[in-house]
Amino acid sequence: MKRTFIDPAALELNDKVVAIKRVSKTVKGGRTMRFSALVVVGDGNGHVGVGLGKAGEVPEAIRKGKETATKSLVEINIDENRSIPHDFVGKFGSANVLLKRAPEGTGIIAGGPVRAVAELAGIKNIRTKSLGSNNKTNVVYATLQGLTSLKTPEEVARLRGKSVADILG
Repeated sequence: MKRTFIDPAALELNDKVVAIKRVSKTVKGGRTMRFSALVVVGDGNGHVGVGLGKAGEVPEAIRKGKETATKSLVEINIDENRSIPHDFVGKFGSANVLLKRAPEGTGIIAGGPVRAVAELAGIKNIRTKSLGSNNKTNVVYATLQGLTSLKTPEEVARLRGKSVADILG
C-alpha cells in the first residue's frame, strides 16, 4: 500500500465501527475479558483509514481504533462518476474482495465490512463480492489493499510512456 502522509487535522473525518469482539485470556484466577474494535474512518472524498483498538472497555477500544485509523489514512483514486477506475481483486490473508467498476446510479452493492470502507472513502457506485474468508478484519484490509492498488488511466499512461488515448483505446 502506498503511504503518503495525510494530515488528519485538515480533513473532516467520519468514523464507523465495523466489528466489536469480546476476547478473553485465561489466567490463574480465571478469565480476563477485553474488547477489540475494528474502526474505519474517512472523509468521503478519497481518504480512508482502518484501525484496530483493544482495551478493557468498549468505548476505550473504539477510541483507540479511531486513533489508529486516523494515523493510517490512505488516498484512493476515484473517477468522475464516483466509482473506481477499473476492476480489481484485493487480497489480504485468505480474504479476497472483488471490486467492480459501476455506472452512475448503481449505488454501493457490497456487504457490511466492504460497504463501510466504500462509503467512508466517498465511493458512490461500486459492485463488490467478498471471496474466501469472511473474517471482517481481513475483508476490510483486503478492500483497503484493493482500493489503494488502483491506478488512474493517467498513471498507467505515464508508467508505460504512452498517451491516455492509447491506454483507453
